[in-house]
Amino acid sequence: MKCFRRMTAAAPLTLLGVLLAAHNAWADTAPPKLDSGDTAWMLTSTALVLMMTIPGLALFYAGMVRKKNLLATMMQSFVVCCLVTIVWVVAGYSLAFTNGNAYIGDLSRFMLRGMEVNWDKAFTLGAGVDGATPLTIPESVFMMFQMTFAIITPALIAGAFADRMKFSAMCVFMVLWSLLVYSPIAHWVWSATGWVGAMGAADFAGGTVVHINAGIAGLMCALVLGKRVGYGHDNMAPYNLSYAVIGASLLWVGWFGFNAGSAVASGGRAGMAMAVTQIATAAAALGWMFAEWAAKGKPSVLGVASGAVAGLVAITPASGFVLPGASIVIGVAAGVICFWSATSLKHLLGYDDSLDAFGVHGVGGIIGALLTGVFAYGPLSASSGSPQGTVGGVHQLIIQAYAVVTTLVYSGLMSLILLKIIDWTIGLRVTRDEEVEGLDVVLHGERMG
Repeated sequence: MKCFRRMTAAAPLTLLGVLLAAHNAWADTAPPKLDSGDTAWMLTSTALVLMMTIPGLALFYAGMVRKKNLLATMMQSFVVCCLVTIVWVVAGYSLAFTNGNAYIGDLSRFMLRGMEVNWDKAFTLGAGVDGATPLTIPESVFMMFQMTFAIITPALIAGAFADRMKFSAMCVFMVLWSLLVYSPIAHWVWSATGWVGAMGAADFAGGTVVHINAGIAGLMCALVLGKRVGYGHDNMAPYNLSYAVIGASLLWVGWFGFNAGSAVASGGRAGMAMAVTQIATAAAALGWMFAEWAAKGKPSVLGVASGAVAGLVAITPASGFVLPGASIVIGVAAGVICFWSATSLKHLLGYDDSLDAFGVHGVGGIIGALLTGVFAYGPLSASSGSPQGTVGGVHQLIIQAYAVVTTLVYSGLMSLILLKIIDWTIGLRVTRDEEVEGLDVVLHGERMG
């Protein structure tokens, strides 16, 4: 009887415990709630990243070519923006961010179908217990934010083949490369089911996906196309460095959306990503400037602008994982090493990377990805699923190196195959006479006044 009374007295507490457990279980599986502050920040970040390509990259690259190729160079960035937008809507986004398997997404978001169901609600990236990431923004905003990354990545490649690729070949290459190279690598690293991300590789905003990817593809373009006519003995000085500085400045400002926006929320991690982006960029610009000053006797305007871009590149994969002190080290390393790669390495190896797509983006991306493995500060990336977050050390450095090599090999080989196929079919390069006359007139029937 006493036992019965104790059980009866305990029943309300037991029932309460069951209800609390049920509530907690429901809370863990409930869909995330839309946050207007996060959504507003991501809308702003999306606009900032789009500004990086048009007008930022367009002006930066155009300012570094000769007058006869200025319009054609700007046209490349503008048209890549248009092409990749459509490619991303049709299949690129679906291949990159739907679950699929470890290597590629499925086509469940073909033509963005299915997005209309929850157009005004937050969504979860991925499915299941492992790797699912609850977001507090609508999927349409996430899709657009990632679209701007998909746009700028192939646009960066154009810096390696400036002055000599046929416009038709450029269009075909960019479409195929976006689908067959960018989307798979984005899936590997950033999708909830991607194998590189599951391995533990840390790439906050695109060191592997964007910069190493574009850099090695640019190097393949430079090698397959060969050197520009007159390279090494003709005057190929930039036509308008003011354009280049304005472009670099727009890239710098837009990069806050690129890095801080990759937090996909307007919180402390976004704030730290913004801070280290500014610090590393300044350190890299100074690092390049002083290295050039020591080597050549004078610091150049183009040098300090290029150094800033190198710093932006290098801090990209690390921005959500490192503290300000580490960002200075990353910035200085990027500025000095990218100065060497852009001025000495390409001459030593004999390739013509016209605007240093590989020398700045490829090399800078490698520096940033590896140093992320050294300096990652766990609490910045800690979560309930990973209390320690990404912690720098030998183990993380090895994982980072593996991700770097994987990106270099896949992107390099696929880019080479695509370039060879296009060359065998429609041809890659304009004729010698057309190159001498200039791409503005030959390809577009226009010229600078």
